[in-house]
Amino acid sequence: MLLALVAVMVFAVACGEGETDETDDTGSTEEDGTEEETSGDGSEEEVSAEEGELTGEVAIDGSSTVFPIMEAISEEYTKEEPDVQAPVGVSGSGGGFEKFIAGETDLSNASREIKDEEAEALEENGIDYFEIPLAYDGLSVVVSQENDFVDHLTVEELKQIWVDGGAETWNDVRDEWPEEPIERFAPGTDSGTFDYWNEVILEDEDINRNAQMSEDDNVLVTGVQGSQYATAFFGYAYYAENKDSLKVVPVDNGDGPVEPSEETINDGSYAPLSRPLFTYVKEESLQEPQVLDYVKFLNENAGDMALEVGYVNLTEEEYDENMEKIEEVAGE
Repeated sequence: MLLALVAVMVFAVACGEGETDETDDTGSTEEDGTEEETSGDGSEEEVSAEEGELTGEVAIDGSSTVFPIMEAISEEYTKEEPDVQAPVGVSGSGGGFEKFIAGETDLSNASREIKDEEAEALEENGIDYFEIPLAYDGLSVVVSQENDFVDHLTVEELKQIWVDGGAETWNDVRDEWPEEPIERFAPGTDSGTFDYWNEVILEDEDINRNAQMSEDDNVLVTGVQGSQYATAFFGYAYYAENKDSLKVVPVDNGDGPVEPSEETINDGSYAPLSRPLFTYVKEESLQEPQVLDYVKFLNENAGDMALEVGYVNLTEEEYDENMEKIEEVAGE
């Protein structure tokens, strides 16, 4: 009986030790897990960082004039958020708004303000949006560097050159200029640049039927580079990028010839061809983290990028107003 009792006690002790070990193992595991969640050893922060990485796409299209700014922004942004795709399309201001109205894009770049009919179409489709001014541009008139006779042009002469039924040769503009046909290169009709030119220079008359038109400003640059008797107009950034092979033409709006520059564009003395540049943001898109983050990054860096590519930045107060609007729409 004594031996049986000892055996039972040994067995009980052995079982107790096994339960203690199992409890310890389980407790140890639970304790370790708690430490991972609450301790400052960095393990939980690493998990959070991985879960918080931005992914997805920001759909952007629109103005070729705004394109250099947005391209620079997207290049810098993807360095910080490599898993977010933010390609920039170039359909022109009008073409960009068509995609915006169809709900295909988050941001629509424009070198003019939205038209009433475009705003109405967005309302009909239930798309709420807001406008962000980005920079200032001076729409630039250029000729080839081989052109040795054009020193400046008045607003009236620009209309004579570009309106249908106007001048056909340079001699028709001024008697002392050569009797050579004018070659014209212009942005396409979907371009906000064309819309602005149509308003302030053509005054809603038809553009010369012989004008060669393209939504790609680089095509216009190449056209002028190749002919002594060619002329074109496009955003200041494209002139700045090609000033070694193009000659910019000062414009006289009645107070003497003024050449586009950062100073004259910003102070408005380069008239009537100074204008603001915009992007329009779909409000619903700001609920997507990558779009909200991109739009904030855009506003914070638009001024520097504008200067870098040849435009003129807004004031700090204007960018602050943009950010207030972004945060208001995002519900922050």
